[in-house]
Amino acid sequence: MTTTAAAADEAAQVRAFWGRLGVPGLVDVHTHFMPERVLEKVWAYFDAVGIDAEGPMPGVEWPITYRYEEEERVALLREFGVVGFTSMLYPHKPGMAEWLNGWGEDFVARTEGCLRTATFFPEAGVEGYVRRAVEGGTRVFKSHVQVGAYDPNDPLLEPVWGLLAEAGIPVVMHCGSGPMPGKFTGPGPVGELLERHPRLRLIVAHMGMPEYADFLDLAERYGEVRLDTTMSFTDFSERISPFPPRELGRLRDLGDRVLLGSDFPNIPYGYLHQLESLERLQLGEEWLRAVCYENGARLFGLS
Repeated sequence: MTTTAAAADEAAQVRAFWGRLGVPGLVDVHTHFMPERVLEKVWAYFDAVGIDAEGPMPGVEWPITYRYEEEERVALLREFGVVGFTSMLYPHKPGMAEWLNGWGEDFVARTEGCLRTATFFPEAGVEGYVRRAVEGGTRVFKSHVQVGAYDPNDPLLEPVWGLLAEAGIPVVMHCGSGPMPGKFTGPGPVGELLERHPRLRLIVAHMGMPEYADFLDLAERYGEVRLDTTMSFTDFSERISPFPPRELGRLRDLGDRVLLGSDFPNIPYGYLHQLESLERLQLGEEWLRAVCYENGARLFGLS
């Protein structure tokens, strides 16, 4: 990796951040690595966000800060001191998930520090390939009900949820209605799912943005529900979906079930800004240590 002065400076500031907290690094549960041609399509989507007048955020630009080759992106996370991260993969149609899982298996084999990540879609055969992924050592799954446009309560997924709840494998789910609501986004479908599978280790991506309070309710109701900080509290998201200040007390009280997430590399600002955005909540160093390292390390056995 060719390190620019700016990248080296940011890396030094990130390391200084977690160094002040007295932790051995960061655990980031929401980073994206995927096949090149898939990632290019994701980047093209974000490139068009501010241009498309009918898109989710017309007039709001979304420049990809870390538009680097895969090897450079991995090296940069290591420079930041991220000791555990994921390769969040997600399909948008049938017949795609198992192929993505195969790529994820190859990626983790060549990438130290990555937690093996898999995904699924409501389709014939889903229980079989999810079971194979679990037996193969998958540490975390990704479910994107917005992009996939599927109901998490689809009967085809019922054996999958039971399997994952029994195995205790976390699922990072984009189920909030930001940046654009979908037919099955919001707390309603997730609440129905948790009524049937209360032991499911569900990680609500983006803090459930913009339905923050509703997803905090679910976390209070179900002891295995967690939330990741991805993009939340940043200047970018506060302009679009501000976190309600009245909920900060509940956020503090749930500090043992809030996990650092960043959306790296697909973010329109520097990695450091996510960390500084958490710090300026003024919830204390103990809360920050838990969110940035301890909760993730405990969940994935990294300590």
